Amino acid sequence: MTAPQRELIDDCVHCGFCLPHCPTYQNWGEEMDSPRGRIDLMRGLRTGQMAMTPTVAAHFDRCLGCMACVTACPSGVRYDVLIEETRAYVERTYRRAFWDRLHRSMIFQIFPYPGRLRVMAAFLLVYVWTGIRWLVRHSGLVKLLPPRMRQLEALQPAVTLRNVFVRLPARVAAVGEKRFTVGLVAGCVQRIFNPGVNDATLRVLSAEGCDVIVPGGQGCCGALSMHAGREEESLSFARDLMERFSREPVDIVVINAAGCGSHLKDYGRLFPRDERAKAFAAKVRDVNEFLAALSPRAPRRPLQLRIAMHDACHLAHAQRIKAQPRALLSGIPGVTLVEVPDSEQCCGSAGVYNLVQPESAEQIGQRKVDNVVSTKADLLASANPGCTLQIQKILRQRGKHLPAAHPVEILDASISGTPLPS
Repeated sequence: MTAPQRELIDDCVHCGFCLPHCPTYQNWGEEMDSPRGRIDLMRGLRTGQMAMTPTVAAHFDRCLGCMACVTACPSGVRYDVLIEETRAYVERTYRRAFWDRLHRSMIFQIFPYPGRLRVMAAFLLVYVWTGIRWLVRHSGLVKLLPPRMRQLEALQPAVTLRNVFVRLPARVAAVGEKRFTVGLVAGCVQRIFNPGVNDATLRVLSAEGCDVIVPGGQGCCGALSMHAGREEESLSFARDLMERFSREPVDIVVINAAGCGSHLKDYGRLFPRDERAKAFAAKVRDVNEFLAALSPRAPRRPLQLRIAMHDACHLAHAQRIKAQPRALLSGIPGVTLVEVPDSEQCCGSAGVYNLVQPESAEQIGQRKVDNVVSTKADLLASANPGCTLQIQKILRQRGKHLPAAHPVEILDASISGTPLPS
């Protein structure tokens, strides 16, 4: 591929329906920071009328890839494919400034590797336990850091020894008569920094009659790399993951992180001549999607909670999964679901977006948190680890506290009695 596909570019009729749905257009009101404007830039690159300059690259970098425009578009423009292909083109043809290359390299040398994330968790423990974090934050030293490093420091979650040593079982048996054999994609960041989501997923699937297999040696699915234009790296991760799962006979492949799920379902397109990839993608289900399609077997205990439902972009826009988590939570006695105003808008996390575009991510995240706080909920339901980290960071900055949990954790609390985050 030398540039974005002409056919997909020409599908855009420039109607402008995407503009009010685009978070970066809301930030600045700049046409080139809207989907329509970026498609014009893609056309210029495709025809050779435009060169890949720092300004052009910056407009593509500032896109979250949230896919709100895909949902809004009446012409069915595949902006998701276009921005993915364009970012790969940018990474192949544009040489970034030294510090930008260094920062991105640091991110992708750590975040897609669970083993390295364990080491990072251990360093964070030392950072907190020794009082260095307190000193950095209260002395004002953190203000001397570059914006990207300040963002990385602010986003760090609470860690314990469990984050360093947590392991998943190879197999969990179904309770009662088996209905399905399910393979679980363990993920990367969530596996280490929010292991309770995988634990809850295993318990709920088992309680609902599923044997769960967790193939060993799993690494990244490739989503983070693909969303950042690192195409070959992403495809390498995908091949390895498919190879791990090919050794296990499973009926369904379940994933509990929204961004990973949309990417896994796209393997067939990414490997158009690989029948194994198409078969794998056809088995992939988000955990909300899968459980909502099962008739409930495990009894639900009441939870007297007012829950705000946050729609992760790659769940609502990329996978079109909105009703299923709501159905699962509404099936719990005592739960009152409340909608977050303007829920179609991104929170600013968007993979590694908040690590490479911190100022834009902050503007977008502030709007999201305004809307979340307005619900006066007891708990936030969020089906993507990056969203949870982003929203919690901004809440902390405001001195506010609102616990967050994955919908499957809330369901698990009702089924097994496992305490929710507080």
